[in-house]
Amino acid sequence: MPRIVFTPSGLDATVESGISVLDAARQLGVDLDSVCGGRGICGRCQVTPSVGSFAKWGISSTVDALSAPHLLETDYHGNRPLIKGNRLGCSARICADVVIDVPSTSQVHRQIVRKDLDLGLIVVDPLFALYYVTTELAKLGTSISAAADALAEAVALQHGIPVPRVSAMALRQVHHAAEQGSAGATVAVRLSDNESADSEIVAAWPGYVGSAFGIAIDIGSTTVAGHLCDVFSGEVIASAGMMNPQIRFGEDLMSRVSYVMMNKGGDKELTEIIRVAVNDLIGELVDKAGVTRDKILEIVMVGNPIMHHILLGIDPTPLGGAPFVLATDKAVTGSASWLNLDAPQASFYVGPCIAGHVGADTSAAILAEGPHRGESMQLLIDVGTNAEIVLGDRTRQFAASSPTGPAFEGAQLSSGQRATTGAIENVRIDRETLEPSFKVIGSSKWSNESGFTESLHGIPITGVCGSGIIEVIAELFLAGVISQDGVIQGDLASRTPRIIADDRTFSYLLYESGTTRLLITQNDVRAIQLAKAALRAGIDLLIEHAGSPEVHDIRLAGAFGAHIDPVYAMAIGLIPDCPLEGVRSVGNAAGSGAVQALLSRVKRTEMQDVVRGVIKIETATEPRFQQLFVAAMAFPHATAPNPNLSSVLDLPERIASSKESSRRRYRPQRENS
Repeated sequence: MPRIVFTPSGLDATVESGISVLDAARQLGVDLDSVCGGRGICGRCQVTPSVGSFAKWGISSTVDALSAPHLLETDYHGNRPLIKGNRLGCSARICADVVIDVPSTSQVHRQIVRKDLDLGLIVVDPLFALYYVTTELAKLGTSISAAADALAEAVALQHGIPVPRVSAMALRQVHHAAEQGSAGATVAVRLSDNESADSEIVAAWPGYVGSAFGIAIDIGSTTVAGHLCDVFSGEVIASAGMMNPQIRFGEDLMSRVSYVMMNKGGDKELTEIIRVAVNDLIGELVDKAGVTRDKILEIVMVGNPIMHHILLGIDPTPLGGAPFVLATDKAVTGSASWLNLDAPQASFYVGPCIAGHVGADTSAAILAEGPHRGESMQLLIDVGTNAEIVLGDRTRQFAASSPTGPAFEGAQLSSGQRATTGAIENVRIDRETLEPSFKVIGSSKWSNESGFTESLHGIPITGVCGSGIIEVIAELFLAGVISQDGVIQGDLASRTPRIIADDRTFSYLLYESGTTRLLITQNDVRAIQLAKAALRAGIDLLIEHAGSPEVHDIRLAGAFGAHIDPVYAMAIGLIPDCPLEGVRSVGNAAGSGAVQALLSRVKRTEMQDVVRGVIKIETATEPRFQQLFVAAMAFPHATAPNPNLSSVLDLPERIASSKESSRRRYRPQRENS
């Protein structure tokens, strides 16, 4: 019986040979849309088969894993166009082990990409200028022999500037723009960064055009978020986000590097996939804004070093092992067409990286939050599958990354899932009864409130997302269900039926209805401990290097960081103890910095200058990291005091027997760790 794995959900099972992908998805509870009942009419059940070796699941997926396209697909006339490389789930039959990606467009309940933008005050310093000119049609007997020259000279003469060069991108437009004669034309000129260089015409349109646009994109390992802006007014016209389709090759970055190492041509495959995703995002943004692609003048992109290399078509495998050498740490520019992006007049700008695992997204976050502009130390944390940490003030800045893994996003946890409708996102546990109450994405009510079930409108409760994971672990610790060493206390089973024996350990039953049973297992607790200890050890390492034992300004960035409750983050020891008013979420700081770099020449230069002075700390080679990691495994921390946290929460007394209990009950997991 062949095995099928669905991504991004990660659901898998062995199924009968010859079953359709759609039927297999229904058996597993995979969110795959279908309106026509599998008759090939609606086109909503499109899936993308993956080819290659997937070490994560121990599967080799070949082109023959699915049946050859049926007439339903080869002569397809459905309502939704069949995208090249996709198969209809209702038609494709499973013949062998296969990995199947379900695109967001084929999901009923699409995953929520939370990429809020907090721009603050931006002083727009455009990289472009628009000039309206009247042009004279070339005629026999006149000295004008090239439309490009005529347009450039008209700009110089009518607006009193030096004659600009004409870029190769603009050449395809100049005839069309110039031939309008008395109707005039509008040209977009990229302004020079220094007096010695010429400005350059990069686009031209017939008639008067009063606005042009740029796009800023944050390419994360999990999500891709973009913002379309008016490059002159600075207004954000449209925003959109999507899941990074590379997730099917692994949630964490090292899994993707491993895929490239193990599969010939894997680097090209990953590059094509992310460029297609960026193109799709550009299309969504221009559709939302009601503008045409030829009005896009520049696309600014930032991302971690591995996404940075993959986007640019650079082999990422040197970043998979020490000494983690970048191909370049400078900003990269060029024509958008070089990256196969459908924006005919646009150039691209990919921000500078800092170190092997501290990328352009961190550079943009630094620009947005400005630790280098402050008098006191600021701790900036972008929490993701690979957490980036920056600590600094106006005199010095330190940066590091910590391999937290995907646990904070719900991956590899028994009941974990990404943030989507039906996911538990907030949890409270009664200190006396140990009964839980929770909130679910899609409803504004708590589970113990009247009308909660009705408010779900039939949406099933399917798992626990990142913010819910943090809260349920913290609440279990505060309620005494989990010891400081991270052991679920089995002796509480006599007090509540929610503590359940689970082989040699115990689990906590968070929710049960019908066949759905959401548990917080001992392995789940350990996964969160490992993730939070990696992050906290990286933070403590930077604090030691800075010689700054106290930090009173902590900023949580990123899609996940934006939805962490600071109290619970401190309760599990994810962040150091500090006054709670000093901890705040700043949304998508990398996206905010990318927008600033798009809209301001001064800000772009500031970003490029500041990252050159950042002191890089490599956690993988720091001898103190392991010691700090071990201390950070405890809740909230084995040695660090918690005066600020204790002032707002009643921390449980230390459970004296927890360490012995941990040795006795958790030996297999410790060995695996």
